[in-house]
Amino acid sequence: MADLTAAQLLDDVDPGWARALAPATDALERVAAFLVAEERAGHEVLPPRADIMRAFRRPFDDVRVLVVGQDPYPTPGHAHGLAFSVDRHVRPLPRSLRNVLTELHDDVGLLPPPDGDLSAWADQGVLLLNRVLTVRAGEAGSHRGRGWEEVTDVAVDALAARPAPLVGVLWGADAARLAPRLAPHPVITSAHPSPLSARRGFFGSRPFSAVDARLEAAGGTPIDWTLAHDQRETLL
Repeated sequence: MADLTAAQLLDDVDPGWARALAPATDALERVAAFLVAEERAGHEVLPPRADIMRAFRRPFDDVRVLVVGQDPYPTPGHAHGLAFSVDRHVRPLPRSLRNVLTELHDDVGLLPPPDGDLSAWADQGVLLLNRVLTVRAGEAGSHRGRGWEEVTDVAVDALAARPAPLVGVLWGADAARLAPRLAPHPVITSAHPSPLSARRGFFGSRPFSAVDARLEAAGGTPIDWTLAHDQRETLL
């Protein structure tokens, strides 16, 4: 990660996102310098360099739903740049993701998918965005307060400023602090799906059907929440 710069972090993002994130250039430069220092100190930075800005590769103009997480999974091999998502080979699934998929089943009747890759949602305009986009391997929360929050604030502000329909999904107290920035767009909040809090308001919150209802109310189309080879079932 030697000589990492803000320009290099942005070099493979969607052009619309590159413009939207331009006000965060100074914060990105601080983040880049911090990540170089982390690596030089012998720390493994997650996700891999190529996936740090992965959430911003899909077109800025196509975003319809914003799902906000905290920071990447700190287990090597898990984080791949989309909040809550993992590569298809990851077993077992992180418990937060397992809880998301449990609620997906209970809410809209989807059978458990064969893996934890949520890219199919991202392809439909669901921005799976962590508040902090990197983490030191094995140390959850270790890259908070290093500039990423300023970057993701700018991203949220840019989305909120568009006239296009947008629904925010804010899981947990950290994410809920973004609610004022998303006004006047509808926001769905609940407890975080982590095993420490899922039973205190995440389970039973039905966020997926709530997103679809708000999109349709704004004249949009719902999200197809199916993943990979899922099949819909009828819940009795």
